[in-house]
Amino acid sequence: MGKSIKAFAPATAANVACGFDVLGFAVENPGDEVTLTLKDEPGIIIKSITGDEGKLPLDAEKNTVSLVIQEYLNHIGSNQGVEIELRKLMPLKSGLGSSAASSVVGVYALNKLLGSPLKDEELLPFAMEGERLACGSAHADNVAPALLGGFVLIRSYEPLDVIQLPTPDDLYATIIHPHVEVKTKDARNILRKEVELSKAIQQWGNLAGLIAGLMKSDYDLIGRSLQDVIVEPVRALLIPGFDEAKQAALDAGALGSSISGSGPSIFALSKGAETASKVGQAMKEVYQKWEIESEVYISKVSQQGPRIIE
Repeated sequence: MGKSIKAFAPATAANVACGFDVLGFAVENPGDEVTLTLKDEPGIIIKSITGDEGKLPLDAEKNTVSLVIQEYLNHIGSNQGVEIELRKLMPLKSGLGSSAASSVVGVYALNKLLGSPLKDEELLPFAMEGERLACGSAHADNVAPALLGGFVLIRSYEPLDVIQLPTPDDLYATIIHPHVEVKTKDARNILRKEVELSKAIQQWGNLAGLIAGLMKSDYDLIGRSLQDVIVEPVRALLIPGFDEAKQAALDAGALGSSISGSGPSIFALSKGAETASKVGQAMKEVYQKWEIESEVYISKVSQQGPRIIE
């Protein structure tokens, strides 16, 4: 066996209310960890996966982390053998970009292990292929922030044009993951195929306002803009307690709150750690009342994507 490396990639909240499929941000925790070891003979082997309750395939052709590594090796024309140990430090099917974190951490770690033949941003198309395997479409609103950190806007998919946005210093994210299941496929199928023009105008006004708020560090503007008039009203029906948890977050001082990705997790953005903490407590109390277990994660919007762990 050859040299090995250990890396971490963060969870992400996609859509961010008004930015369906084009906006996402990274958090400091939770996330995924991977250890890669170079083998003397070709082939990719998944040695172990922990933290997934045995739900993820160990078959290298069916797992996002190994698929992305294979795509990367094909691209650089290498038949280097790799052994993978994956630690899932976040819940699956939670709306927190679980498959994105695995895809990103795998390709990032291998690129570093091989002496960084590609720049970090050049790894994005490989990570997107992991999303295609996981949920049927190669969207970038989770993988881009997981790879680049902070808030990321996908201006265009064809051609791919991804823009990193500045984040105000005191912006904190609170994420609650209630233990209910929402299938990504269901969350996509429930959406209407057409949108009223008046709603579309409201939505793109909010998206532009949110981006302006981030760039100007205008917390009030961020709060006014965190509104989704197209996707959230439909998807909220799939998440028990959503309306109540969102209202509790706002009452506790959050700037705004919405569904993280396709749910069931719910995110809130706040100014300052103290408010973010109160928001988490308020949302948790709602789910205690519903007798639904939940985890709360509080962190700054993470400016760092993946990192090597010593």
